[in-house]
Amino acid sequence: MRLKNRTSNVPVERTVARIEYALVSAGASNIVKDYEDGILKGIRFTVRERERIIAVKLPAKVEAVKAIMQEGMKRPRAGTLKRLEEQASRTAWKLVQDWIEVQVSMIAMGQAEFLQVFLPYVWDGHRTIFDIMKEQQFKALPGKVEKP
Repeated sequence: MRLKNRTSNVPVERTVARIEYALVSAGASNIVKDYEDGILKGIRFTVRERERIIAVKLPAKVEAVKAIMQEGMKRPRAGTLKRLEEQASRTAWKLVQDWIEVQVSMIAMGQAEFLQVFLPYVWDGHRTIFDIMKEQQFKALPGKVEKP
C-alpha cells in the first residue's frame, strides 16, 4: 500500500500547531490534546454549531500506520522499531492535518457544512457518533440489509 506522507520529517508538534490553526479558522475553540504514556493520541475541540456547543474528538491512529509501515519486516531491531514508531507518529498526524485542511477548505468554499464532514467524530464525552452507529450495526443508515 502506498502511504501518503510516509517519509514526513515534520515534527508532530509543528503538524499539530497547523491542525490547531486550521481548526480555529473553522470556528473551533477549547482545543485539548490527549496523551497516553507521553504519546499524542488525539485532539478534542468544541465548536458552536446551530445554537449548540458540539464536542469533536479526532484520533491519529499511529499503531495502524506503524502496522502498515512494518509490513514485510522480518525481525526489526530495537532501534529500527523506535525510529519506525516516531515515523508512524509523524505520518499519522500529517495525514490528519491534510484531511482537516481539505475539510476546512471545503467548508470555507461552501462545498460542505461543518457537521457534514465532522459528524462521525462528534463526541458525547464517551463515544463518537461513528462508535454509536457501529455499536448499533449501522441500523440508522438507509438501505436494505442483505442476508448472507
